[in-house]
Amino acid sequence: MRMVDLIEKKRNGQELSKAEIDFIITEYTNGNLPDYQMSAFAMAVYFQGMTQEERVHLTEAMVRSGDQIDLSNIEGIKVDKHSTGGVGDTTTLVLGPLVAALGVPVAKMSGRGLGHTGGTIDKLEAVPGFHVEITNEEFIHLVNTNKLAVIGQSGDLTPADKSLYALRDVTATVDSIPLIASSIMSKKIAAGADAICLDVKTGNGAFMKKLEDAEELAKAMVEIGKGVGRDTKAIISDMSQPLGFAVGNALEVKEAIDTLKGEGPEDLTELCLTLGSHMVMLANKADNLEEARTMLKEVIENGKALESFKTFLAAQGGDASVVEDQSKLPEAAYKIAVPAKEDGYVSEIIAEEIGVAAMKLGAGRITKESAIDLAVGVVLHKKVGNAVKKGEPLVTIHSNSEDVKEVMDVIYSSYTVVPEKVTAPTLIYKEIH
Repeated sequence: MRMVDLIEKKRNGQELSKAEIDFIITEYTNGNLPDYQMSAFAMAVYFQGMTQEERVHLTEAMVRSGDQIDLSNIEGIKVDKHSTGGVGDTTTLVLGPLVAALGVPVAKMSGRGLGHTGGTIDKLEAVPGFHVEITNEEFIHLVNTNKLAVIGQSGDLTPADKSLYALRDVTATVDSIPLIASSIMSKKIAAGADAICLDVKTGNGAFMKKLEDAEELAKAMVEIGKGVGRDTKAIISDMSQPLGFAVGNALEVKEAIDTLKGEGPEDLTELCLTLGSHMVMLANKADNLEEARTMLKEVIENGKALESFKTFLAAQGGDASVVEDQSKLPEAAYKIAVPAKEDGYVSEIIAEEIGVAAMKLGAGRITKESAIDLAVGVVLHKKVGNAVKKGEPLVTIHSNSEDVKEVMDVIYSSYTVVPEKVTAPTLIYKEIH
């Protein structure tokens, strides 16, 4: 086989066989294909797309390029959840303990975040003592015992995807549905879950800004999941404004605790109940979504979800007393209100800009080497549809520096206040099975 022939075949819109896709991924992973040929292949896929069979073959080839986590020693149906990312996306911190409280095993492999705030691991490390440096044996033992554990991503998981993504990033081929779908699904499948629940975001704070693009991506990922024998469901949810109120690592941990107590923001609670219901169903713990939702609400009301979170934190070295005393979490030196400049109704909050504001404070990473300040971030007081009076705080900035003028400017540019009443955006657009 010659790579030039395969590039030409894909350029002309023909379907590649499993053997041909295996050849491309294997040779590229082994360093036998130059970047310029792989770039040409990615561009051909960008313009010609891929059939469903090709997407499945590409995903499987990327899974085989590195380690695969064996979770067979964990009892029950292991359900993983993936979000395509956004601003204030605290769902994993709530969902893990919430579904674990119903006996659903959650064996979560997470990364550190590049972007507005840290990843799930960074957020959890705001809890004093919490760590993810555990062996695979400990990981499996903790999931069997407590139904929930989080471990750092293995360096050898889907190396083909890592190399290909780095190449796509510099060749304008990132936003190709087949390449995005196979990238996300290869990591989820290599991580060993039996079933996968996907939260695909749409709106200005999401990777997929348009609903039709988010729907296309969701369908592609669900079909790949089913094609490789994993029960997969997707929810398309709104990210036109930040989810919940908190954006920042320790601030999001506090919000997760409030949500597990039944006192969290309405949108975050609703999204977690929706995703959680699907996870409970995928784990065969309920007969239908209504029953699953009722069960989830019960463990919030009777305190079992919060107990599950405390057990999980303590098992991985964390100080579980932060649940009762949130002042033990990192706190910023300054809390500065951003007052509204006029009366009216909030008609828009540009999620991405709020994320930029949090990153300027130090809540996120610009490069892999950047240090994160776990205490800083922003807390929203007004969301789209809310009435606001001049002088009322729109947002509170949590900062370790007194000079927040630049951050304040970004926040003002992200908020639009209009005189007439506005309805809040739809939170959940579609469910893809």
